[in-house]
Amino acid sequence: MRLSVGRMGQCWDNALAESFFGTLKGELLDGQVWPSRAAAHSAIFEFIESWYNLHRLHSSLGYRSLAAYEALAA
Repeated sequence: MRLSVGRMGQCWDNALAESFFGTLKGELLDGQVWPSRAAAHSAIFEFIESWYNLHRLHSSLGYRSLAAYEALAA
């Protein structure tokens, strides 16, 4: 049996997740001080559901948002 996760310290094994978390940190989290864990959770949820999925353009998708790309496939 083999694990399906990447090797520790090898970002290339899980490049999509590493790219997403790099974007999350760079565009939302860096330099922010959150008053509570709940406030941080809410901000992250809003970032993903309201910005990242619906409006942020992705070069790998022909400069479309994730929602627009999925709509083309449907």
